[in-house]
Amino acid sequence: MVPPVAVSPLIKTARWSALLLGVIYGKQRFDYLKPIAEEERRVEEAEKKAREEQERIYKQLSEGNAESHTAFVCLSHEIRFVCFNANIFMFPHSFSVSAANSDTILK
Repeated sequence: MVPPVAVSPLIKTARWSALLLGVIYGKQRFDYLKPIAEEERRVEEAEKKAREEQERIYKQLSEGNAESHTAFVCLSHEIRFVCFNANIFMFPHSFSVSAANSDTILK
């Protein structure tokens, strides 16, 4: 077996410097990308909730379980859809629709 070769102090210093610079760069890059990823996750979660709500409403309407005075509101691309017995009315996002007992109030 061949004995190990002595590595030059310059090469050792260069290796350790490269390792240290890589760790520092990785930490800075992680700190830069973390808020972007959090925002993407937040948007995806909101879209998922809206999609699930739309699917729930569609399922309710397709099963015929919608009552005559019940309003369902879901957000999709800043337009509010209100469903009354499978009739769909679209309002601009500046309007707010809420169901209070059997009355529907536009604010």
